[in-house]
Amino acid sequence: MERRGFIRNAALAGTAALLPANTLLEAKSLSPLTKTRDSHPVPISKVNKPLAIAMWDFSWILRHHKYGDFEDWDRVLEGLAERGYNAIRMDAMPQFVASSKEGKIMEEFRSPKKDWVPALWGNDYAMDFRPREALLEFLPKCKKYGIQVGLASWFLPHGTGIDIINEEGGLQRAWMETLDFLNAHNLLDDNIIYVDLLNEYPDCNGYDWIKKEMNLRSDAIMKTKFYNDLANNMIASLKQKYPKLDYFTSFHTWSGLDTLELTNYAALDFHVWFHHNSIIGGKIGAAANTGIDRDIRVDYANLMSCWKENKMQLVGWIDGMITSIAKKAADNGIVCGNTEGWGPIGWFDHPDLPWDWVKEAAEICVGLTKKHNEYKFICSSNFTHPQFKGIWEDVKWHRKITQIIKS
Repeated sequence: MERRGFIRNAALAGTAALLPANTLLEAKSLSPLTKTRDSHPVPISKVNKPLAIAMWDFSWILRHHKYGDFEDWDRVLEGLAERGYNAIRMDAMPQFVASSKEGKIMEEFRSPKKDWVPALWGNDYAMDFRPREALLEFLPKCKKYGIQVGLASWFLPHGTGIDIINEEGGLQRAWMETLDFLNAHNLLDDNIIYVDLLNEYPDCNGYDWIKKEMNLRSDAIMKTKFYNDLANNMIASLKQKYPKLDYFTSFHTWSGLDTLELTNYAALDFHVWFHHNSIIGGKIGAAANTGIDRDIRVDYANLMSCWKENKMQLVGWIDGMITSIAKKAADNGIVCGNTEGWGPIGWFDHPDLPWDWVKEAAEICVGLTKKHNEYKFICSSNFTHPQFKGIWEDVKWHRKITQIIKS
């Protein structure tokens, strides 16, 4: 997931009946916290009941330090289970687990932070991280708390200067060596429900080699064939050695749903937000930009005014997106889900920036996904990390929405 600083135009789909914002809040009594699973874990392609999945990206490791929000993995994993989530999508850091071109393994890396601007995701301080050691400790803890794991990769260098992001075949090599490493430590068990080879394929990630290759192809058809073939061939190659795993790459609103070739994909993870709609996107971006010196209350009021005025049309648009995603999955005989959504892409804790609209957007969109049997892994927002205190601390709301997701 690349945090895009611009909003593009989105074509509006047909309008649809607006679901009540309180649909989600009609849930029945909540189950007490338990450290046992809702069901025995299976690959994502064979899931029966939808999973309530949290996008924990690379924050799980880059904020795992003194004073960090992920300092105590047991505490935050138990907190996630308490809120009703039973799965996470996490960056397995394959680009750091893998060896260098010379075959050298590095156990520790330094990720710098050169300013004091608040970070939504990733490290908020300059810090050291040890990816191999971290995986060996963190993955068993996920299993302990009944949290199933989707391994993912944003393939970002995080300021380390690693070369593999520019290497032809670097992505596949990184994943093969990472899977070998996990397999050698008996961690490729049934708790790993999928492998997302690259975030928001092919462009919103840190794999610079593929971006350069795409720039060499001026013809849109050739570009599309290039990245479709590359992904499907990578999956086929990894599947030869580890056939029990489910593989895919994730996508986002601008990926061109109709152009995607999903021959070897086990699932379709397609990210969509109201933020990507031209009617409201600019208003969301202004309200979420707390790093500048202005009265955020004005921007939030403008956002709410736009939302109320255009709500029916906006919900119709995202309902159309969700329906199209489900149909694409059904046409390919696979399941689908969304590990990032639904209102804003970015949102900060700020005294003048409430979380109410983020929650309302989630309630509406989760309700819309529940119309489609293909949706088997569903997020509540981009903000299920403990660093987003304004929403993380609302345990009751999380438990209500995760109960609906899993129903």
